[in-house]
Amino acid sequence: MFELSAADWQAIQVTLRLCTLTTLILLVIATPLAWWMASGRSLARTIVQAVVALPLVLPPTVLGFYLLMTLGPRGPVGQSMEWLGLQHLAFSFEGILLASVLYSMPFAVQPLLEAFNQLGRRPVEVAASLGAGLVDRFFTVILPLTRGGFVVAATLSFAHTVGEFGVILMLGGSIPGETKVLSVLIYDHAEAMNYAAAHRLSLMLLVFSFAVLFLVYSINRRFHVVKV
Repeated sequence: MFELSAADWQAIQVTLRLCTLTTLILLVIATPLAWWMASGRSLARTIVQAVVALPLVLPPTVLGFYLLMTLGPRGPVGQSMEWLGLQHLAFSFEGILLASVLYSMPFAVQPLLEAFNQLGRRPVEVAASLGAGLVDRFFTVILPLTRGGFVVAATLSFAHTVGEFGVILMLGGSIPGETKVLSVLIYDHAEAMNYAAAHRLSLMLLVFSFAVLFLVYSINRRFHVVKV
């Protein structure tokens, strides 16, 4: 029943690659962004917070459509890249990677923002008064005290990228080995009335999603640092 085809394994490989890179990029981007957002209540921070949270309420096809119009051969970014002798990002792995980073951004920023808010500024200020540099403060004070937030941010970012569909299909299409991820392959199987294959992959994602949520709630129960 759970025998997977070569096309299934290929989609799994593309999905895992996309999820891993998206999660790593998001942690690098979201950490300073969430720290900046947690350090004040200015109008600029509120505007940035609203922009970051947009994918939570925006239909994926809307984001995918505007990314396609921007990154495609007729878009300003796509035309600029082709003028420089580069390939535009529509229907490419790099394109869906950029889309995934944007679409999963709130799932990395929000847990980190909550963790940083709960940490407060006092421990960092004390470390600074004792002569700790910026990097030293991050690795010896901030990271240990907010590790639950980082684990949840990485877990949710990875899991949310696994389930992306609309934005991936709009910008990346369904190119085997390049942009065809698991969610798109399930859609293709269902459209071809190959319900057994769609069931196998859907069940895998269902079990995976439950395991992710169980992990997140277990972390929250222990550290009490994030709200998801």
